[in-house]
Amino acid sequence: MPENTPEPETVTSAPRSLFHEFRYSEDWWAVWIGAAILSVAFLVMASSVPDDLSTKIDQAKQAGKKFKLTSPLKAYLAKPGKWKNNPLDAIYTPGEDGHNLIPGIVGVFVVSMLLFGVGTFCMKRSLPGFLKGFWFVFLLATFAYVLTGQVVAKQYNLEYALWALGIGLLISNTVGTPGFVKPALLTEFYIKTGLVLLGAGVLFSKLVALGVPGICVAWVVTPIVLISTYMFGQKVLKIESKSLNMVISADMSVCGVSAAIATAAACKAKKEELSFAIGLSLSFTVIMMIVLPAVIKAMGLSPELGGAWLGGTIDSTGAVGVAGSLLGDRAMEVAITIKMIQNILIGVTAFGVAVYWVSVVEKGKSNVRPDATEIWRRFPKFVLGFVAASLVFTFLHSSLEHGSYLVDGMVKTSTKTLRGWFFCLAFVSIGLETNFRELAKFLKGGKPLILYVAGQSLNLILTLAMAWLVFEVIYKDSLQKLGAM
Repeated sequence: MPENTPEPETVTSAPRSLFHEFRYSEDWWAVWIGAAILSVAFLVMASSVPDDLSTKIDQAKQAGKKFKLTSPLKAYLAKPGKWKNNPLDAIYTPGEDGHNLIPGIVGVFVVSMLLFGVGTFCMKRSLPGFLKGFWFVFLLATFAYVLTGQVVAKQYNLEYALWALGIGLLISNTVGTPGFVKPALLTEFYIKTGLVLLGAGVLFSKLVALGVPGICVAWVVTPIVLISTYMFGQKVLKIESKSLNMVISADMSVCGVSAAIATAAACKAKKEELSFAIGLSLSFTVIMMIVLPAVIKAMGLSPELGGAWLGGTIDSTGAVGVAGSLLGDRAMEVAITIKMIQNILIGVTAFGVAVYWVSVVEKGKSNVRPDATEIWRRFPKFVLGFVAASLVFTFLHSSLEHGSYLVDGMVKTSTKTLRGWFFCLAFVSIGLETNFRELAKFLKGGKPLILYVAGQSLNLILTLAMAWLVFEVIYKDSLQKLGAM
């Protein structure tokens, strides 16, 4: 297949039939691959349930422990672990108490290469080019995971996203990204597929866990901050690129990288704008996940209030969990639940941005028709996969006997691992595609930085105020119920 085959974005830029989109669109292939992974993972999980499951659950409850199911796929899907002095310990340690994660890492490599290879071929991209470069991208992602597992790095909460992005940036801005690697830099394809997998872990049943207080913190404050930050960027800072303004606003107000990807697709942001927004978000996430728990402790906030503040303001779901754990299990549960509720807004935000961009920002342009067809074409379809996965697994979680154990076990011991790898591949790709000279123009005058700081400051103030109002005043009596989460 020729190397200069058009990208799917080029193929689908003109109105196409729905069947054509199903076959060639990157968004839809992210949905198909994500659906295939989730289906296989759940079937494997369901087929491995022991006959005496009810007895084991009862025994665990009587012993005061939480019972967890482990997927048979766990042994074949792994990532590097912890190490102190020898990096090889992250992958293999000898002895009876040691571990060998090589089969699991190789399993992820094979599964990823096959699935994304099929998608690449069906989208009429260069399959040989992808295969030649994928091993290199995966090797860098593995290296990023190894660096993440170093005990000192873990102590400072330096997550894989930062290492992966940093490694890619170092290569691209020094020796340069090798030409043979470029066909495998499928940044958005990796992230979109990972987001579909994320849907299985974002259950609508989480809404019930915190009820109205959680919805108020996650759904009332978020759109206010998003709209206010975007208007501030346009009216006060007068940022030239409206798409950059929107991506930064969504990234900061909704849920970080996931929202940035969906929003960038909806407003057709440039890749360098998305890279800049993600880099900005990751930098502040590291600072906030360390500083904010310390501030909460100094202020003497309750675990529920502190957790809600963390969940509504820190961009990354993983970072929310880490920051919440510094305040205790109860705060961590509230923080993660708030963030999961907020994650549901990914689809709503993408749809709203698509409508606004077509009907307002690009209204009057000769090549854009502000109608339902154009909105549908602009809307990132992979978000539908995210929502569908959330709905399906919410139903399975609540309707099947022991459904909660099946879904939680599947997500935590199989699909979550793959999702992390896909995101890691994406961050490596972002770094390899990004040149500091291209990003320098966005720092001109410091406007994007001012936008992020101003928006996050507003987010911190409003989220704390709303969390205090619903948790400490209006719904204070419901705090007792949170202990059963």
